[in-house]
Amino acid sequence: MQAITPHTLEQAPEALRAQGWAVVSPEALLTWLHQTPADAEAVHAHWHDLPPDTHLRDGGHYRFRRHSCFVYETAQARLSQTPHRAHWQPVTYNALHGGFERWFEPITPDVVNHPLWQALLARLGGLLAQVKPVPAWYIEAHPFRVDTTGGIGRPTPEGAHRDGVDFVAVLMLERHGIKGGETRVFEADGPHGVRFTLDQPWSLLLLDDARVIHESTPIQPLGEHGWRDTLVLTFRQGGFQGP
Repeated sequence: MQAITPHTLEQAPEALRAQGWAVVSPEALLTWLHQTPADAEAVHAHWHDLPPDTHLRDGGHYRFRRHSCFVYETAQARLSQTPHRAHWQPVTYNALHGGFERWFEPITPDVVNHPLWQALLARLGGLLAQVKPVPAWYIEAHPFRVDTTGGIGRPTPEGAHRDGVDFVAVLMLERHGIKGGETRVFEADGPHGVRFTLDQPWSLLLLDDARVIHESTPIQPLGEHGWRDTLVLTFRQGGFQGP
């Protein structure tokens, strides 16, 4: 496993261009968003109320999640939430859970209307438009809790994958009583990769989905029960994926 030196938000666009990924520290992220650790914890508190994921095809009961969609218009710097819709991926990107519509409960208004949430999606939309100028980003937001029910939890049960979007943002919100959960990022068309563990709350990983594949290793409990909370945001030009 490698030690990763975090990038600043100013360095992140060039890192994405150069290597297809960037890591940002929680201190840098919250300062950039003009938010405090207390604001971040107020948003993260809602992860304790995520409904079970009823679509797992490996027979597991270890994942909890919600899902909502947004559009960020880059020229107007305007973020809006779309009517609730299903999450869909083709089997070429997700052999385990692709090819059918997955409906999840929407993200609660208390989260969506929080200034941190609004700033996070909008500012990331603007930053990623520096790397790839687009009229609008179609954003899917996925709050996840993976726990150790049954002794093991799988953050990426589909294995190493791409998401079929332009960019992916992974925010680590909490690791509680677990080991494992190592992040692995590899070139999609080459031999090189990195392995590291996101362990600080509100650490940010940015990925160029066309250039890299990614996965997280399974987690196991250190005691009776553990969990790993993340927020995954995907940014796609041209529209949402759908059947």
